[in-house]
Amino acid sequence: MMTIRSLLAAAALLATAIAPVLAQNSDAALAAALPQTGDDVIAVPVLRASITVTGDVVRIGDIVDNAGSAAQIPIYRAPDLGTTGALPTEQVLNALRAHQVIAVDTRGIREIAVTRLARTIDAKDIESQVARALEHRNGLGDAANLSLTFDRDVQDMRLESSNTGAMQPTSVRYDGRSGRFDISFEIGNEAGTAPTRLRFTGTAIETVEAAVLARDVERNDVLKSSDIVTERRPKAQVGSDATTRDRALGMQMRKQLRAGQALRSADLAKPDLVQRDQTVTLIYESTGLYLTIRGKALENGTEGDVVSVVNLQSKRTVSGVVIGRGQVSISVATPRLDTSSTSGLAATASPVSVAAGNALPTAPKAE
Repeated sequence: MMTIRSLLAAAALLATAIAPVLAQNSDAALAAALPQTGDDVIAVPVLRASITVTGDVVRIGDIVDNAGSAAQIPIYRAPDLGTTGALPTEQVLNALRAHQVIAVDTRGIREIAVTRLARTIDAKDIESQVARALEHRNGLGDAANLSLTFDRDVQDMRLESSNTGAMQPTSVRYDGRSGRFDISFEIGNEAGTAPTRLRFTGTAIETVEAAVLARDVERNDVLKSSDIVTERRPKAQVGSDATTRDRALGMQMRKQLRAGQALRSADLAKPDLVQRDQTVTLIYESTGLYLTIRGKALENGTEGDVVSVVNLQSKRTVSGVVIGRGQVSISVATPRLDTSSTSGLAATASPVSVAAGNALPTAPKAE
């Protein structure tokens, strides 16, 4: 009788101890009030404030530490690749109770942030990979000079984080006449499953950097910096002799062109440094002699051209080489000297410089 009474008394004391806990309806408080002894200590499940997942489901073990055998049970669908969602704590506790996971320590957390990891491939990276796959194929040039138009807009792409491999082209087709391409890629998966496959179609055109006219120009116009802009144009449109802005600056137009037209090398010439009917400087130069005189050009000429000029002093027509703006060089034959004559030696004793309009006995006669 005494033993039975002792057990009843102990049970009454235990009931008195946990009654307030049950009244609070708190799983965490209940776990704290339950007796735990020695080697039979049970780790209390603890809620996490934020988690990351790699798959398409959220499991109990992702949300709760010390979930035990229930850790692999899926309870929620994961957010979209590369995004973060929020789970209210109360909703999570209800889902855990349905799988007999109770007495969870929430640590005052009101919601759980769930992020799904992903691998992002930028749209620019995709375009770059397509251009590299087409480089030097069927007459195309460098990848950097290819202009691509896709049948569907290329946007940033998110893949499962396990897709860690490089984009490897497995099929490349290009039609040089139509410019159409059809390229397939594979991205390896570290999980050992089937690789991710991507396919892109569209058109590819090779372009070149060309000098383009910013205004209408006339024949013989000399191009200034404000006359030219740089644009990329289809190579088939401008041809293989398209010129660059740097090469076109200061050049003279061979023909009339309109604004917006790309310049070719054949459209340009060195600028005329001498114009027809222009007053120019004739330069007579030889050993020990430098003579300048006024002349009148009978034709246009650029640097290195041979033009006819009238010597305004002698009224004779001479030929000379254009060496600068308004300057024509006339070659003068060096007179032979009689080495046996002292007068010849005296004539070459010192150089002579003659300005226009002066005449000295030692100067050769200008034609």
